[in-house]
Amino acid sequence: MSEEMFVRCCAPTLAGLKTGSMFSCEYSCRKEMTADLRRLNRILSRSGLCLLPLRYREGKALLYLFRPASLCRDMENCDVRRLLDEAGYTGMQYRQCIRRLISRLGAGCGFPHEIGLFLSYPPEDVRGFIENHAQNYKFIGYWKVYGDEEKARRTFELYKKCTDSFCRSLKAGHGLAELAVAV
Repeated sequence: MSEEMFVRCCAPTLAGLKTGSMFSCEYSCRKEMTADLRRLNRILSRSGLCLLPLRYREGKALLYLFRPASLCRDMENCDVRRLLDEAGYTGMQYRQCIRRLISRLGAGCGFPHEIGLFLSYPPEDVRGFIENHAQNYKFIGYWKVYGDEEKARRTFELYKKCTDSFCRSLKAGHGLAELAVAV
């Protein structure tokens, strides 16, 4: 996995601006991918980050970089909790929620709609996506916006600036250990 792709997909999470990022990565050998994930986790865990494979399929791994402390905090939000309960995550702690998400992804029915809650999407946008069947959104950026469009635009711009800055820093020779911010 290239560090450039990793940073491009995960900069806002590395910076502590969002709870998690998800991306797909090609691999030729699962054993090598596992070793690469272990190596990255040794680097990233110092900054409170965790990198997990959510699914392996047809030479691609779906990876989830997240901050466990932030995910716990997100899941204490009553709107997030309500959506998770409605999706069958009733009473689960974050580790159980991740296991359930992995199970749902492995079942082969696409992406469960609640996945946005693991990525810092506003709960009103996740609910809007579900209730509108991915239609009738106000704006599309990192996700489909159904709620506060102006706030989402500011967030998207912040994520873009962060990604551009982190990519420049990587090209300037800064490694992941330096880019991963401890929050």
